[in-house]
Amino acid sequence: MIFSTTYTAILATAAVALLSLSTTPTVVEAHSWADCIDWKFNKPSGKQDWTDKGGRCVGYARRFPLHKAFGSLDDADPSRHYQQAGNPNTALPCSDRKHGKDVGSDETRANPPSKAYGGKYGQMTVTSVGDTLCVRWPAKNHAEANEDNTMVQINLSKSKDSPDPPRQNMLKDTIALLPYKNCNKGSNPDRRACGGCFKVPVRAQGIYLLQWRWMLNKGEWYTSCADIQIVGGGKGKGKGRGKN
Repeated sequence: MIFSTTYTAILATAAVALLSLSTTPTVVEAHSWADCIDWKFNKPSGKQDWTDKGGRCVGYARRFPLHKAFGSLDDADPSRHYQQAGNPNTALPCSDRKHGKDVGSDETRANPPSKAYGGKYGQMTVTSVGDTLCVRWPAKNHAEANEDNTMVQINLSKSKDSPDPPRQNMLKDTIALLPYKNCNKGSNPDRRACGGCFKVPVRAQGIYLLQWRWMLNKGEWYTSCADIQIVGGGKGKGKGRGKN
């Protein structure tokens, strides 16, 4: 009888432990990418709303697939996040789907660049000098209170209509630093919507490489690449632009 009672108690304890494991939420370590390069808010003034209900995307990274749930492309094949390998100061600025600790998707420059946009992919960003561009990204569990508020670099090449410049050149072309944790509130820390805005600097008309670059940990960099077409030299006043 004593053995039976003890055995029953052990089984009950094991069952409680298994139930606890099955019901405890698991926070998955994930990595981010630029979800949108030209985000338009439905309400240009007031609090920024980066959620799908708060605006729309009219300019994307290279070969960015349409009609995918926000923040879901780390589960895609290939995944969207590209982690630079080796020395981050000399690594490839954009994923070629071959190199990197996380190789990511193919974000090499197409010839012509327009081939990386349209159809099943999002459209290229078209903007003007002085205009405001707003870039969006998913939090991927890295915008919580215990996480550092690191900065997202926005790098814009100075060479128009040309092959992607080497990493060293892009490091000299940082035009904005955006707080990574500038996010809307949400119950799912993986899918919280984040973003930041900046002014387009002086450039001649043409197509340029824009790079979104984020450091998760020291020496651990993730990038997304997009072509942006600058069509005018004056300040753009497009409807629905975000504000700084």
